[in-house]
Amino acid sequence: MEQAQPDFLVIGGGISGLACAWFLQQRGAKVRVLEAGRAGGKIQTLQQQGYLIERGPNSTLDNRPGFHRLLTELELLTERVQPSAAAKRRYVLKNGHLHPLPGGPVDFLRTPLFSWQDKLRLLAEPFISPAQQEESVADFVRRRLGQGFLDYAINPFVSGVYAGDPERLSVQAATARVYRLEAEQGSLFKGALALMRQKRSSQLETGPSGTLTSFKQGMQQLSECLRQRLATVLSEQCPVTALQPVTGGGWLVESATQQWQAKQVILACPAPQAAQLIAPWQPQVATLLGQIAYAEVASVSLAFARAQVEHALDGFGALFPRCEGVTTLGVLFPSSLFSGRAPDGKVLLTAFIGGRLHPGICQHSDEAISQQVLEDLRPLLGIRGQPEQHWVSRWPQAIPQYELGHLQRLQQAQQGLAAYPGVHWRANWSDGVSLADCVDQAAQLAERLLPA
Repeated sequence: MEQAQPDFLVIGGGISGLACAWFLQQRGAKVRVLEAGRAGGKIQTLQQQGYLIERGPNSTLDNRPGFHRLLTELELLTERVQPSAAAKRRYVLKNGHLHPLPGGPVDFLRTPLFSWQDKLRLLAEPFISPAQQEESVADFVRRRLGQGFLDYAINPFVSGVYAGDPERLSVQAATARVYRLEAEQGSLFKGALALMRQKRSSQLETGPSGTLTSFKQGMQQLSECLRQRLATVLSEQCPVTALQPVTGGGWLVESATQQWQAKQVILACPAPQAAQLIAPWQPQVATLLGQIAYAEVASVSLAFARAQVEHALDGFGALFPRCEGVTTLGVLFPSSLFSGRAPDGKVLLTAFIGGRLHPGICQHSDEAISQQVLEDLRPLLGIRGQPEQHWVSRWPQAIPQYELGHLQRLQQAQQGLAAYPGVHWRANWSDGVSLADCVDQAAQLAERLLPA
């Protein structure tokens, strides 16, 4: 039985765990990463017959200092690919037609996505008092902006980011930056104006929206680079079976064949797995983490000859509000966003189906999933014939849901772990679901644990 004595044991080798290990190692710590499968988590890229298919995240926004720092330290800045100008355009479905989200005041006045009643309703927004209690995203938007904006602006956004239910998601937890505009400025409009002034005065390289980022070899180029640079401290195919406090301080971590001991442990695994490890010695915390729900999602990539698709595909993609009755959540246009995603004369579409409101998608066959997506997309994009190829990826635990009570659950869980020094967590179920958020929070955790 092998015994190792790192300073930190990181349980989970997704992007959060890999980034934690990297930043801690950069600060001089000895680390060991334990991953149940292959490191990289949901960041998976396929390259087949000239197509580059993202099974997980298709891109991220370079809008967090920790993420930019990681790319700098890994010497990946020159490996980024620039998005096309079309990336700024997002389509939303209404009444069977795709309409671009307005990009400015004139576009907003002209767009059919929102009625004149919806637009006039915005004049009241600065005069609406802040809420005094936690609200769902749906309640918050209805109160401040009205039902039209919930249906055709926020509902599609929630589908695209969380594959979630706005009636259950907490506005404080799931859309914290939007909530802070009300909490700090008393109004979304006033808060947005303050942010614009701040951006101009600070001359930030990356504004609030950030720069859409991918890599020449796809998103897996990032996780694979980390995987290679951390190879000597990374144990793959090594599911952790037990986590126990050690008398006198420190932690013992066991797999089926090995054990490790360290003063500090970082849980970078999904919430259900973290709950299982914590349950033997702190069942109350395990119960809290076990209450974190996940959306189940399938990703479907479809390859066509360009002539088979009538739509110009001149955008990031399209989102389908739930009130439109379309099963598929939305579709991206990867071959329009980045170079090298499809052969000449071909196009690649990547759609997402399932989510919190349509559970059980992963139980269906590849054929059933892809046919449902094709049935949904065909009239909207003007698709003729069958795809030349298709790829289906299932994610039973795709995206954690920051639902009502989420922040309170995390606070209570932290209080419950206070009697057990040396246990930390860094995962997408705590401080942001985007790839850039996960990396940035890993950098912040490393700085807290090992201050300069």
